[in-house]
Amino acid sequence: MTKTEFEHGTAGGMRIHVLPTRRFKTFAISLYAGSPLAEDTVTTTALTPFVLRRGTVSYPETRAFRERLEQLYGAGFGFDIYKRGDYQIVHFRMDTINDSFVNSPESLLSSSFAFLGEAFTEPVLENGAFRKAYVQTERDTVRKKLESIVNDKIRYAAERCIEVMCKDEPYRLHPLGERKDLEGITPEGLYQAYRKWLDESVLDLYVVGDTSLDEVKKLVEEHFKLDRTKTKDYKPSVTRAAARDTQTVIEQLDINQGKLNMGLRSTITYGDDEYAAALLYNGILGGYPHSKLFVNVREKASLAYYASSRYDGHKGIATIQSGIEVQNFDKAVDIIRKQLDDMAQGSITDIEMSQTKAMIRNVIKEMQDSAFEMIAYDFNRQLSGKERTPDELLDQVDRMSADDVKQAASAFSLDTIYFLKGQKEE
Repeated sequence: MTKTEFEHGTAGGMRIHVLPTRRFKTFAISLYAGSPLAEDTVTTTALTPFVLRRGTVSYPETRAFRERLEQLYGAGFGFDIYKRGDYQIVHFRMDTINDSFVNSPESLLSSSFAFLGEAFTEPVLENGAFRKAYVQTERDTVRKKLESIVNDKIRYAAERCIEVMCKDEPYRLHPLGERKDLEGITPEGLYQAYRKWLDESVLDLYVVGDTSLDEVKKLVEEHFKLDRTKTKDYKPSVTRAAARDTQTVIEQLDINQGKLNMGLRSTITYGDDEYAAALLYNGILGGYPHSKLFVNVREKASLAYYASSRYDGHKGIATIQSGIEVQNFDKAVDIIRKQLDDMAQGSITDIEMSQTKAMIRNVIKEMQDSAFEMIAYDFNRQLSGKERTPDELLDQVDRMSADDVKQAASAFSLDTIYFLKGQKEE
């Protein structure tokens, strides 16, 4: 496999990670800002990048902001907000063509850093705070995004399951914040929260492309106006195995199809040696079309319209999602529980092992074809503190036996059963 080792350094109070390579025709730039999930900051942090994208000191109007990207040969700029373990992550991305492929009078990498640095650290202000019109508009943007989750009952049920399961933990919070807090956010209050976020968040900046660590360090020092004297680091998320009997929560909304979700806890996280076994456990359980949930719950028993599982390796939580007819609730719960019990007892076939290994292997290998996927993989290392190259993870997965997966299965316990059904159902 192609070597994918990043070079690491620090500059401007942030950690710098560079992969010098000529494999791609573009520069891929990622800036991650991570902060602990907390009720009093989650909504302001979520709103901040929406306001930052509206304008900077040099490009105060949104139209000028976007036109500057066009001048950079159509450079891409965007952001995501999500959670990894107990952290809320704001992820900015830029994708800029390599200078050698265009006849540009300016260094496109340097110009991109100037743009990103200003967007991140020099937003347009009005009376010493964010521009009022931008804050008002983007509050509505975030509100609509949160409302869209309620309207998408599959997503809503998944979020409610986590909220119920983790009601006393930061992990219950949605990374986009809470609707009830949006109206009270003022331009002044948001700007103060932004300054604190800028000072206290964990910052990781990545570049993949035909450059060097030294060049990127200089660009950071030149274009990021940060008043930070030292870098910060992530702390491992708090995990715990289920310490109580499985809880069942049933709620009603105006829907036709029931949504059955389950939450499992595990002490295995990304930083553990058993992570590869946990990956296989999730893959065999419900991660792929050949998985037990898909085959036994959806195909053989015809109990579910969809059935799958996901695993957050930074928190040690797995979730099961399925759509069922309301009258099939008990049957579906029983058969899903059987899949969990079977895996804990080692009922895992050679075909399930080989197919799941092949799927995981493909995901890891395909990652090498995307600069941003390689960045995302290395960022997992920063989040967890675990040094594990893609080749090492591939080797660990290949060496796993059914008994290893059985051992991992015993570390997962069913914590919560959440069922969302129609209001007219008895």
